[in-house]
Amino acid sequence: MLFHIHGGPVRSPRTNGLQARCGVNPSRVDTIVDLTYGLLIAVSVVLIVVAGNAIGLAFGFGVLVSYVLHVVWKMARFDPNWMTTAVKETVEETVDETVGETVEKTVDETVEKTVGETVEKTVDETVEEKVGETVEETVEKTVEETVDETVEETVEKTLEEQMAAESADDEDAETEDR
Repeated sequence: MLFHIHGGPVRSPRTNGLQARCGVNPSRVDTIVDLTYGLLIAVSVVLIVVAGNAIGLAFGFGVLVSYVLHVVWKMARFDPNWMTTAVKETVEETVDETVGETVEKTVDETVEKTVGETVEKTVDETVEEKVGETVEETVEKTVEETVDETVEETVEKTLEEQMAAESADDEDAETEDR
């Protein structure tokens, strides 16, 4: 065993205090603890069968909760950043999903509303303008044609009547003269 300048033993980077003090390998301790938890779960199954559901289930849930705590402790010991990474990934996924859905919903509503209003306004203006122009042109053309025909017919009739009256007057005058 090597000694430090200050008098303490020099430890290899692969060993920890437990192995140096007790000569126990940490991976063996983890294996033994995992096997013990497995044995306790088996005991809870036996208790469910022998002593009844309530006692066995209570014991089994206690074993599972303590095993979860053990796994969390073990993960934190072997990889201290795992929980931070796991939480970060979960938060990122949740935020991405939530933001994505919110943005999609907002964009859909905004586009639907804006496009709907714009299309409605444009269609209203265009239809009003085109219908107004078409009606105006049609009315103007129809009125002009009708007035022209009516005036022409009326003038022709009036002239014919006047001509007929004059020729009748002329004939009457000639008949009287004779």
